Amino acid sequence: MCLIARHLEASGIPTISLTSAYDITSAGKPPRALFVDYPLGHTCGRPFDANDQYSIVRASLSGLETIEEPGAIVDLSRH
Repeated sequence: MCLIARHLEASGIPTISLTSAYDITSAGKPPRALFVDYPLGHTCGRPFDANDQYSIVRASLSGLETIEEPGAIVDLSRH
């Protein structure tokens, strides 16, 4: 996914990756990413927890505007 994100960014399309595998994402060097410390498969929030899912989606959309450092991975558990 990181390679696709970098290609889209080079074409002028902003991207943000959601990940729960920090080391793998760090090695892939996406243009920008959000780390969610949940089990694999739950990157968009806890199951059946709409408020948690909405907060992650909001943080993702906000990250498109606020993450300026190329390759930055923002840890949502620290915000």
